[in-house]
Amino acid sequence: MEEIQSQSDLYRSSSSSASSPTSRVPSSHFFYVRKPGSLRQPISFEDSPEWDEADADVRMDEEANGGGGDSINDATATPISPSLSKINSGSMTSPPVPEGGGNVVRKIAGASIAWKDLTVTMKGKRRYSDKVVKSSNGYALPGTMTVIMGPAKSGKSTLLRALAGRLPPSAKMYGEVFVNGSKSHMPYGSYGYVERETQLIGSLTVREFLYYSALLQLPGFLCQKRGVVEDAIQAMSLSDYANKLIGGHCYMKGLRSGERRRVSIARELVMRPHILFIDEPLYHLDSVSALLMMVTLKKLASMGCTLVFTIYQSSTEVFGLFDRICLLSNGNTLFFGETLACLQHFSNAGFPCPIMQSPSDHFLRAINTDFDRIIAMCKNWQDDNGDFSAVNMDTAVAIRTLEATYKSSADAASVETMILKLTEREGSQLKSKGKAGAATRVAVLTWRSLLVMSREWKYYWLRLILYLILTLCIGTLYSGLGHSLSSVATRVAAVFVFVSFASLLGIAGIPSLFKEIKIYRSEASNQHSGAFVFLLGQFLGSIPFLFLMSISSSLVFYFMVGLRDDFSLLMYFVLNFFMCLLVNEGLILFIACIWRDVYWSTLTLISVHVIMMLSAGHFRIRNALPKPVWTYPLAYISFHTYSIQGLLENEYLGEVFAVGEVRSISGYEAIGGYYQISPGTNSKWRNMLVLLAMAFGYRLIVYVLLRFGLNKNVSGRLLLCHRKNNSSR
Repeated sequence: MEEIQSQSDLYRSSSSSASSPTSRVPSSHFFYVRKPGSLRQPISFEDSPEWDEADADVRMDEEANGGGGDSINDATATPISPSLSKINSGSMTSPPVPEGGGNVVRKIAGASIAWKDLTVTMKGKRRYSDKVVKSSNGYALPGTMTVIMGPAKSGKSTLLRALAGRLPPSAKMYGEVFVNGSKSHMPYGSYGYVERETQLIGSLTVREFLYYSALLQLPGFLCQKRGVVEDAIQAMSLSDYANKLIGGHCYMKGLRSGERRRVSIARELVMRPHILFIDEPLYHLDSVSALLMMVTLKKLASMGCTLVFTIYQSSTEVFGLFDRICLLSNGNTLFFGETLACLQHFSNAGFPCPIMQSPSDHFLRAINTDFDRIIAMCKNWQDDNGDFSAVNMDTAVAIRTLEATYKSSADAASVETMILKLTEREGSQLKSKGKAGAATRVAVLTWRSLLVMSREWKYYWLRLILYLILTLCIGTLYSGLGHSLSSVATRVAAVFVFVSFASLLGIAGIPSLFKEIKIYRSEASNQHSGAFVFLLGQFLGSIPFLFLMSISSSLVFYFMVGLRDDFSLLMYFVLNFFMCLLVNEGLILFIACIWRDVYWSTLTLISVHVIMMLSAGHFRIRNALPKPVWTYPLAYISFHTYSIQGLLENEYLGEVFAVGEVRSISGYEAIGGYYQISPGTNSKWRNMLVLLAMAFGYRLIVYVLLRFGLNKNVSGRLLLCHRKNNSSR
């Protein structure tokens, strides 16, 4: 205790010197907002306000009783009207958006959430302990913003996921979470969760993106969903950007990071959730964008929604918008209560906030152990004012002092009292708002894929141009072969080069498939989509584009090389190459699901294609290949084999070649020394069926990977350098 007292006195003296009257800026320049709609009261960062215990108890009683009401939902200042309940349940048609840019504020029925003795353990997350969150207590009320703040790896995101019921299977949660006073699980549509990094579709406008999201999430008629989308756009202040492309890739100039972040939040507002969880809403935002974001969220909270989010650091203006703060360090709760009370808590513990320092900066300075390393590096340095007075505090001592002070303070007791009042009886149960049907989702994903393909020239139209250029090169290289017996070997080589190199060129589609998988994972995490719906929609959406590539490339190759002049044979050639592209697309999708990195997916796909080309039977006839490995199984799993064999059977079965003036041989005999084909008339259709089975087989494997999560952390287990850093913040 003597060590703690000495360190506290040292820090108190340094803070007082930093805020001496000779260098103090008038405190009227700094403001905090106590509650929505209340007067702004200037306070000094150095001298936190002294709270009267009786006043604190009165405030708690008012919040718990909602001004004398009987329901937990009465904690919000705005009562919920019967018409609003109908709108929120989806039984009332959304009103049309008024012309002239008028704004219609529609209230949201919020819900209270409280957690008691919440502990989360995850193996390997902490060096000395598996407990990521330790005995946390707190609550969030409708119409308020509750922020979870702390340094990196303090357990912020883990606590947020625990409250939302989104912990990974490896995590174990102990304690209780109450929603409207009951322990029931939050059903679909009752809450929204926004990840730290969300995937948006850059080739869509903001209104289109939100409209397709509404079609995926909500049941009902299209007119209702348009009204909900307009409400979400207005709620997140996106009216000026509604018709602009989101952008961010394909050299599209799109929205800035602040607007993109608000779009990701608006996607969750389409369901009109009672509780909205946001992981790092200010992630990668500058000070102006951060302030605009928090003002928008404050407006959203004033509509009745319960907001709970994590934050690492904030400016002075942003900090003044918070209603309550939960301060974490290494999983321990150092404070929970109103923002101004947090300043008083630090002052009572012996660490007052200097007048020229932001409160969040001061909090993190006191509880972030990384500053100890800075002290060790700078202990022999001096600034213009002498010693580094701002960083001479031992953070371990500060953390122990703050934790001990909070546990014995009236703030901790008032939190327990509030939790008891919120959980002593159950309020209204949250109800599921229904989902869109599977057929509707497939149709929406298919149409959205078609729209994206038509706009993203870099990933789709450029591939079509590359295919045509490759086909022109092969066609000019093998043009004018004729139909003599001596041209058989060269014609076989031309078909092999066309199929092999065209399939290899499909690697250009890896980035687009990666983006589609990331969008699927983002939508599936919030139950907006499913593995079967995603794969079927992606398959149906890719058919027109792949068929366009197959028919354009096949026509150029077929006539430039001079294959047999028969329309039925030409159509089989087009269908065969189309099936080849479908199989190749499924193979790329399979490899992209295993590797979550473009570089390793490209390297793996090139290696697989080279091995399949070697075992396809062109360099050495399949009967002559070594039986182990090359014949079984490589020659049989190579789709090049069936595509080339079908095209050659289509070209040479039924053909007759003259040998001299008397003798003639069949096409099957002529090609026998160059490639192995079957003599049956229906053999080419069997090869077509094998290709079709492979196309569905690869997608079936992808479905298993996506549905049952067998691909989670595969790249992390195989390559540590590409393991994602999912440490709790």
